[in-house]
Amino acid sequence: MNRWRLTPAQRRRLRPQLQQTPDARVYRRTLALLDYDRGRCVTEIAVSLGVSCRSIYSWMAAYKRGHDPNALRDARRSGRPRLWTPTRQALLHALLETSPDQLGYWAVNWTVPLLSEQIERQTSQRFSEDTIRRELQRQRYVWKRYRYVLDPDPDTEKKTLAAPICAAFEKGNGSGH
Repeated sequence: MNRWRLTPAQRRRLRPQLQQTPDARVYRRTLALLDYDRGRCVTEIAVSLGVSCRSIYSWMAAYKRGHDPNALRDARRSGRPRLWTPTRQALLHALLETSPDQLGYWAVNWTVPLLSEQIERQTSQRFSEDTIRRELQRQRYVWKRYRYVLDPDPDTEKKTLAAPICAAFEKGNGSGH
C-alpha cells in the first residue's frame, strides 16, 4: 500500500494555518494531516485527537481534492429554522398590547408563563420561557419588577417627637451641671 505524502509546498501552506487559525476544528484537521505526513498511523492520530478514523480519512480526502488548506474549514450550514416567524412575532406584540384579563386570565399584567400558555393556545406551538424572554429582548421589551407603594400614613404627624422641648435640656438650662 502506497502511503500518501504531502509535498514540501503543501507542508509550507499547512504549517502557518496550524499557527494562525482561531478555529479549533481547523487546527485539529490540519494537525491530523501534518501528523499523518510525519508517519503516524491514522488510528494513533484519531485516538490522540479524540475523533474517529473515518473523520481523519474524510479530512484527507477533502484536502486531496484541491490541495487547498481552506478545504479543512467547515462549510456554511443553514442551521435550524427560527421558531419566531413574522406571524408569531406579530402575535407576541399584539398580546403585549392587550391585557391578560381581556383574554380570561386572572391577571392584569403579562408574565412569561402566561405568554407561553397563550401563545401555545393560539399556535399549538410550545415555547420555553427562555425562548420567550430572548424574543422579548430582541423586540426591545424591558421587564420591570412591580414596585409597591404604600399609601401615606394618616397618623404620621401624631407619631413624630416635638424637637423644641428637648433642646432646652441639651444646652444646659435644666440639666443641673
